Amino acid sequence: MGTEANTADGVIDAHHHVWDLSVRDQDWITGPELAPLRRDFGLADLEPEARAAGVTATVLVQTIDVPQETPEFLALARDSDLVAGVVGWTDLTSPDVANALAALREGPGGEYLVGIRHQVQGESDPRWLMRSDVLRGLAAVAEAGLVYDLVVRPHQLAAAHEAAQLLPGLTFVLDHAGKPPIATGELRPWADAVRLLAALPNTVCKLSGMVTESDWDRWSVEDLRPYADTVLDAFGPRRLMFGSDWPVCRLAATYAEVVATARELTADLHPAERHEVFTQTALRTYGLTLTGSSEAAQEAPCA
Repeated sequence: MGTEANTADGVIDAHHHVWDLSVRDQDWITGPELAPLRRDFGLADLEPEARAAGVTATVLVQTIDVPQETPEFLALARDSDLVAGVVGWTDLTSPDVANALAALREGPGGEYLVGIRHQVQGESDPRWLMRSDVLRGLAAVAEAGLVYDLVVRPHQLAAAHEAAQLLPGLTFVLDHAGKPPIATGELRPWADAVRLLAALPNTVCKLSGMVTESDWDRWSVEDLRPYADTVLDAFGPRRLMFGSDWPVCRLAATYAEVVATARELTADLHPAERHEVFTQTALRTYGLTLTGSSEAAQEAPCA
């Protein structure tokens, strides 16, 4: 699963996006608040910022639920020396999901496909993940040896927990720490739901997306700390990975600020534990391989 990144060590950004509005609209970018995102963002924009922050490999994640995007991302990854894996999209409700996944794997850049994601956060049914057709699709993702990225809001975490219980052979990766209500300062019930999910061994969490869940103009590291501490305690460093959520993060912070904030939030960890968060967890979870590395990066992906 995954392909080789071009370094033996370094930070892995396990969550970023790209889009080209001339190819496809991003219909979620609406209103004046999101106006800074209504432009093209490509790997050429990302790479200098990532390299300057010590990032040596990334995971490119789907943005909208259309079948054409994933093959495009796989082709981008094939031609990039930065992107080491792609989390794509396929229709989980389709009875043909297994064949769709196989076609992605067999197409150009198919070796870069490491996971699947659906915009569950946009589903009106809080129990969408527990639909029988969705569970069948998730089982096909597991059978294909891929992981499943969860982009959910706090009220959808209960269904995510149930789905992860029913599918112990599938690794569920919680994006953006489950979108905690940082702007309001509330911890519960989000923290309770996250701890319940983290109690399952087939779950992993991304330390990502937190700056945009805070007050974009006035956030501080201390605002984020209770939420970061919660997922660190619940999942532990071996099941927590760093992600920038670039370019969405730009609404509240620069790429460099996001990386620096994550480093500050994990500053009390042992160096080996920080290495898990910034490198090893992503390697294991997505099955990435670092060129020239003989360390734990070569471990098998999570179950």
